[in-house]
Amino acid sequence: MDLLISIIQATLIYGTPIIIAGIGGLFSERSGVVNIALEGIMMIGGFTAATLVYFLEIVLPEPVDVFAPWIAIVGGSVAGLVISVLHAYLSINLRADQTISGTAINIFAGGFTVYMAGIIFHQQRTEAFSKGFLKAPIPLLHKIPLIGDIFFNNIYPTVYVAFVVVILAWFLLYKTAFGLRLRGTGENPHAIDSLGINVFKMRYFGVLTSGFLAGLAGGIMILTQNTQYTIIGIHGTGFIALAALIFGKWKPLGVLASGLFFAFAQILSSYADSLSLALKMPFLGQLPKELYDAIPYLLTIIALILFSGRSVGPKAAGEPYDKGKR
Repeated sequence: MDLLISIIQATLIYGTPIIIAGIGGLFSERSGVVNIALEGIMMIGGFTAATLVYFLEIVLPEPVDVFAPWIAIVGGSVAGLVISVLHAYLSINLRADQTISGTAINIFAGGFTVYMAGIIFHQQRTEAFSKGFLKAPIPLLHKIPLIGDIFFNNIYPTVYVAFVVVILAWFLLYKTAFGLRLRGTGENPHAIDSLGINVFKMRYFGVLTSGFLAGLAGGIMILTQNTQYTIIGIHGTGFIALAALIFGKWKPLGVLASGLFFAFAQILSSYADSLSLALKMPFLGQLPKELYDAIPYLLTIIALILFSGRSVGPKAAGEPYDKGKR
């Protein structure tokens, strides 16, 4: 039972940035703009959060310094929003190819974060911080049998942020008039325009929300799974979030489920020996660690092959909006 609880908690922790970034991609694509820059935006958000938390732990006195990681991830979210303005302007106003724009941001983010780390810390990474998020039990709730052990004991509070983001995204997209308009913008922008709704503004909202959430995901990932930002700190999570978006059929609850699925694949290497003993399959513990490390990306490819043809995304996603075109 302890092994099962540990695996579920690790899946929730590793799934948090995948889910949040995936929801970010959902907002962008639902508005009609493909955002493959999630990886780069997560890098910007992670670097910003790591830098802020390092300096905040120096400046803030106790006990106020417990708020340092929360302030840091807000800063990472804002940084993600700012960099997404570039993608929005290129894709919406200049009608540039959205794939090329996103790829350019991914490449830019790697060089930019290393360059800024060199200026601020005189090395290719940030300094190690000690005020990241801490695992702590939730009073009273952690005493609930089984559920309390899994969800409210020895787990990062950022896990709850992921669930809140999913619920808010579902409510906004499916229970409000604004959400209907946003989804309509990604399906038939000309019909939305004929109703007097500004397509450009709707798409800007989608892309900027995507950047904000991707920056938040990057900050959370660095402050829960690392002790400093490095260029390999995000290690493809933004691309896994895109796969979760497709696998989840562009729906919030689908992104939640697929994000947890990919997260489980990520933690297999850490539990290989324990699972081999529990399942009485010794060969599981004898497989090379590199094979387990490759599993999330192999599953991403397999999921795209199996489900991308069946998953129908927003019809206008990836197409620059032209008022004169019908």
